[in-house]
Amino acid sequence: MTQPFIEPVVRGDEHKPLPSISRPQLPPFGNVAVIVLAIVGALFLGLPLVALLLRAVENSAWSLTPGSLIPSALYLSIVTTIATSLVTIAFGTPLAWVLARREFPLKRWLNVLIELPIVMPPAVAGLALLLTFGRRGLLGGTLEAVGIALPFTTAAVVVAQVFVSAPFYVRAAQIGFRAVDRDLELAAQVDGASGMALFWRITLPLAARTLTAGLVLSWARALGEFGATILFAGSLQGRTQTMPLLIYNVIERDIDAAVWTGVILIALAVVALVVSQALMQRVEDGQ
Repeated sequence: MTQPFIEPVVRGDEHKPLPSISRPQLPPFGNVAVIVLAIVGALFLGLPLVALLLRAVENSAWSLTPGSLIPSALYLSIVTTIATSLVTIAFGTPLAWVLARREFPLKRWLNVLIELPIVMPPAVAGLALLLTFGRRGLLGGTLEAVGIALPFTTAAVVVAQVFVSAPFYVRAAQIGFRAVDRDLELAAQVDGASGMALFWRITLPLAARTLTAGLVLSWARALGEFGATILFAGSLQGRTQTMPLLIYNVIERDIDAAVWTGVILIALAVVALVVSQALMQRVEDGQ
């Protein structure tokens, strides 16, 4: 028996357009206040950099700076920060993976302890390194027994840079490892990947952009390190005098050398920030 066709009943309100939702608007005075505060904030953060660049251009600081000072300091900064990045990758990556993927007692406090150098005053960081690795420090006697003397050496520069900059990488790496889809790792395990093979072929490539962005920021922080370095490594030209220490040493007797050194550091920092932001943007876009 053929079923009779029953026309569906359509409610009239189903064809009515949905009410438009307008964005909340600030009163006119509120808009003006927000814009003014934003301009003041931008000027406060940007004017010192503009002043530095104007001074360099007006006085042609590059032509007045003694040629023997900057190359050695720049070379030492590049070499030590590369070494710092390698050490940070070697120890920071496993540490970040454990913090991101494992649960254990006092994990939160360990994380706080690792990230503390980010907010620690630089002078305190240098003092802590001296009390740990100095001749009379906690590990000083042990190091001296095996013929290692860290303070006021190039190695001390690397130690100081790692101490203050590695937390930036560890924090970013934790975010990267947590963002990896666990279903992909489980699928790889089903296909036979396990242990280090799973980490190298699946987890690390998927988190690589975030890790690289964190490493770039860590490198930039190491490049600008001053306080811990001058206390723990000193400022010996060609040995421990990095670019920030050069600025400190020459600012009283040769302001143009300090200005030009500062411009070089700013240029390197800008490159690092642009690279880091580009990588993070690609991560957010899912590319």
